[in-house]
Amino acid sequence: MASNIEIKAWPRDIESQERIAARLSDGPSVLIEQVDTFFHVQRGRLKLREFGDGTGELIAYDRPDASGPKQSTYSRSATDEPDSLKAALEAALGVRAVVKKKRRLFLVAQTRIHFDEVAGLGRFIELEVVLRPGQTEVEGRMIADRLMLELGIEPSDLIAGAYVDLLTNEEPNKASALGRLDVVEKHRKG
Repeated sequence: MASNIEIKAWPRDIESQERIAARLSDGPSVLIEQVDTFFHVQRGRLKLREFGDGTGELIAYDRPDASGPKQSTYSRSATDEPDSLKAALEAALGVRAVVKKKRRLFLVAQTRIHFDEVAGLGRFIELEVVLRPGQTEVEGRMIADRLMLELGIEPSDLIAGAYVDLLTNEEPNKASALGRLDVVEKHRKG
């Protein structure tokens, strides 16, 4: 299985943080629209990600629900028929939730910096340090820590769970997370 080190965070000043990511990036950003359908599973998470071009990928992943940089192991399988695959998975496992997002992606060496706008939740920053063969979790965490510092992401900005957890009220710190969302939205508007 592939592995990465990732964090998810509330933005403090998303416009400024995007400018920093653009400066660090190896090229221009890419805008991606995604619909992730999560299915009920006994371990980890299973989602079918659909793209606007009619393709998709099934992603099984497992990671701890901790707020700091954490290792995630995952397996991806591409599909040209996401609708029929989704119907089969829904019949077999049932749908847990659907997460719709617009994602601006910046690539910085082996790290994917995502600026996400999630329907029903708001805006977030996500880092995924894709570990290379033989690279340790410690090395990946060091890269994540450095980028968090450069992007101005504080430990108090970090989120433990996944977007699906926030949407389904299963995120460990849901009350504080939603309170933080209200603060972010008021700050952004005012």
